[in-house]
Amino acid sequence: MKFSIERAVLVKAVSQAQSVVERRNTIPILANVLIEATADGVSFRATDLDTEVVDRAMAQVERNGATTVSAVMLNEIARKLPDGALVQLALDEATGRLSVQAGRTSFSLATMPRDDFPAMADSKYTANFRASAKVLRRLFDKSKFAISTEETRYYLNGVYLHVAQSEDGPQLRCVATDGHRLARIDAPLPVGADDMPGVIVPRKTVGELRKLLDDDDADIAVSVSETKVRFATPTITLTSKVIDGTFPDYSRVIPQGNTRKLEVDAADFARAVDRVATVSSERSRAVKLSLDADRLVLSVNAPDAGAAEEELIVAYADEPLEIGFNAKYLQEIASQVDRDNAVFLFNGSGDAALIREGSDLSAVYVVMPMRV
Repeated sequence: MKFSIERAVLVKAVSQAQSVVERRNTIPILANVLIEATADGVSFRATDLDTEVVDRAMAQVERNGATTVSAVMLNEIARKLPDGALVQLALDEATGRLSVQAGRTSFSLATMPRDDFPAMADSKYTANFRASAKVLRRLFDKSKFAISTEETRYYLNGVYLHVAQSEDGPQLRCVATDGHRLARIDAPLPVGADDMPGVIVPRKTVGELRKLLDDDDADIAVSVSETKVRFATPTITLTSKVIDGTFPDYSRVIPQGNTRKLEVDAADFARAVDRVATVSSERSRAVKLSLDADRLVLSVNAPDAGAAEEELIVAYADEPLEIGFNAKYLQEIASQVDRDNAVFLFNGSGDAALIREGSDLSAVYVVMPMRV
């Protein structure tokens, strides 16, 4: 195997691959990236047995071949090479070493045989459709903050991607919840997605997927089966097992009868919550919302540190209400709001609040209250 590749192209391909690699694993080959050079170019493949990423790059291939080398090591080397450098990678079949050379800089790296590298089993996908990167980015970016980190409730450790019915007809929907807050985001159902089984996309896969979605004009090929999900661009393919579990019936926790309506500037609200929460060092720092006619008072009382209060002019015309929430949860939800106004719908001080982005019903958030 021997080929030459631009340093910037190598950095992009290897960094995408090595991010899947687990730093600590008991199977040495899983720390490596599989490099395969053919007449069509070079591919870089990495896996942790649950997730696999393949990045295809253009290169000048002199000799076909394949080998595996430490993903982290190759990534570090590529990053430290001079900008604009042409990098030559060549495998010495006799010694089993991979040479990496750029100008007067050269490295000789240990390799492991390609035959030892695990291949993710092929899957027959039930649904295949295309969606724009912009649509997928919105679905996952707006929901992922609510993914649970509690390993015992493993079925909440991802984003539930499925087809759902709404007032506007069938939708492609992402839902995430940790039991304290919930995000439900809808997008028009793409052609070919009608028969898609509902799957829970793991947290790690959601993070890796984000790297494929930077280009608004990109078209992403999505394939879904009961056990796997695949996202592909012309150069990168991300394949992942889905979480084997049943996502709970989230519709039961979305309030339907909340009538007390608060409208507030989302950015002003987020900044005010951040300011008043400064006096509390507790992770679960609670902020109290006191509402009366067109007036909202945010307050935090931390006996050991002090107290803080801030008043906002808002649109509120219902009965006075006092209710407490986790400050971090309020900030995270407010930061998702793309429109100027966030709409809060309350029932009572002990009931969950529903949050919308203005009049847009395609993004809905729920947050449970706290005692204050």
